Amino acid sequence: MEERMAKTPHRLSLDDRKSGTLTGVRDVSSFDEKEILLLTAEGKLLIKGEQLHVKRLNLEKGEVDIEGRVDSLTYLSKNTDKKEESLLKRMFR
Repeated sequence: MEERMAKTPHRLSLDDRKSGTLTGVRDVSSFDEKEILLLTAEGKLLIKGEQLHVKRLNLEKGEVDIEGRVDSLTYLSKNTDKKEESLLKRMFR
């Protein structure tokens, strides 16, 4: 099953900043009305906005539908959480 998920292409489609469909999603780490954090085939994706909702979730197919006003989409490094690490922490790993 893990191999099948790795082969799923990561695609993001956003219509009028109000609704979107994503593929290649492996997990939903967290979500609320202002942020959705997804683990995708290309790393962590942080979606920020207002009145955000996960409308449909199918992890077997790696698909997620979202709705609400999307203000930003940010891909995070695979080794960091939502908050940035300091420069010193990254230098002395």
